[in-house]
Amino acid sequence: MKKTTKVIFHIDLNAFYASVEMILDPHLKEKVFAVGGGTNYFRSGVLTTASYKARKYGIRSGMTVFEAYQKYPNLIIVPNKRREYQKYSKLFFKTLKTFTTHIYQASIDEAYLDVTDIIDFENPLLLAKAMQEALLKHQLPASIGIAPTLFLAKMASDLKKPLGITILRKRDLKTVLYPLPVGEVHGIGVKTEERLKTVNINTIADFMNPKNKEAIIKAIGENAYWTSKNDLLGKSSDFVDVHKYEIPQSISNENTLSFDLDNRDLLKIELAEIFNKTHQRLKKEKLLCRSVFVKLRNNLFETKTKTKSFLKETADYELLYHTAEDLFEELFIEEPIRLIGVGFANIIPLSDFKEERTLFNYQRLDQET
Repeated sequence: MKKTTKVIFHIDLNAFYASVEMILDPHLKEKVFAVGGGTNYFRSGVLTTASYKARKYGIRSGMTVFEAYQKYPNLIIVPNKRREYQKYSKLFFKTLKTFTTHIYQASIDEAYLDVTDIIDFENPLLLAKAMQEALLKHQLPASIGIAPTLFLAKMASDLKKPLGITILRKRDLKTVLYPLPVGEVHGIGVKTEERLKTVNINTIADFMNPKNKEAIIKAIGENAYWTSKNDLLGKSSDFVDVHKYEIPQSISNENTLSFDLDNRDLLKIELAEIFNKTHQRLKKEKLLCRSVFVKLRNNLFETKTKTKSFLKETADYELLYHTAEDLFEELFIEEPIRLIGVGFANIIPLSDFKEERTLFNYQRLDQET
C-alpha cells in the first residue's frame, strides 16, 4: 500500500564556513572568530558567518566588522575561502548520497531528502543520527529536521542548533511552533516581521489566530498571508524534486552552421545570438559564473576552445559578452567555420555569492538589497 504521508529530512550544516575554517586550522576551535569582512586594520566589510563562540557575544552573519569588534574587540576575522567551501560542500552531498539519491541541493550547505521509502527499513531518528555521524567523520556538524513537508522540515532543523535532530508532526504544530516569534517563520523577513508587529502580531500563535486575519492581510497582503498560513498548517509541498536545484558545472550553446562560414562579421553576429541564448539561461536560473569559453570547429572538424576566468563570479552582460568577443578574436584565423559555441563555467547560484563589502562599495550594496 502506497504511503500517503511523506518523510522529509532537511539537513543544514551548522555554521558551515566556520566549520570548514576549523578543519583547515584546528587552533580556531578554541577561538572567538568569524568569517568574512575586509582587513582587521581598517575593520571594513561584513561577516559571512560567525562561529558559535562568537555568537555568544551577539556577533552574527551580516554584521559589519566594525559592529562585531564593538561587541568583542579580540574577535579574529578569517577571510573567505570559497574554493575550500565548495570542496567541502561536494563532500557533504557525496556523503548524503550514500543514504539516498532522492536529494536536492537548496544551497551550498543545506539539502532536502525524501526518505519515505528508506524508513521501511530504518527508524527516521536512527537514520538521522547515522547521517549526522557520517558527516561528523568529515568534521561537518549538521542539524536535521524531520517532517511531512519541506517547509516544516526546514522549520524543524532550525529549532535545535548545533547538532540537533527534531521531528515535527502536524499534531505537534500548536505546541512546538505557535509559541515562537513570528520572525522565526521561514520566508518571513525582517521587513515583514516589522509590519506584522505594528498590528500586534508577535508570535506564530498570533499569526494563526483567525481573529487577526484582516489585520494581517492589510499589513502584508493576502498572498503572503495565505502562503505562510498554509505552510504552517502543513499544507505545502512534500515533493522533493531532485533536479530542481542542481547546479550545472557549465552551461553552453552551440550551433552547427548550414554552410561553412569564414566571414568575421557574420560569425560575430552568430556569436552574439548564441551568447544571448546562453546568458538568458544564466539569468533565468539565477546563476553566476567565473569563466567564459568560446568554441570553434573548422571545415576539417578541428575544434579549438579558449577560456578566460575572472577573480570572482559574475553575470554582468557587458563583461561576459566582451570577453566572449575577445576570445573569438583570439581563436578565429580567417578559416571556414562549421560550428560555433559559447559557454559559462565555474558556476554557483546567486544565493551563494557574498561579495566582500568595503568602505568603497558598502553603501552601493546596501542600496541594492
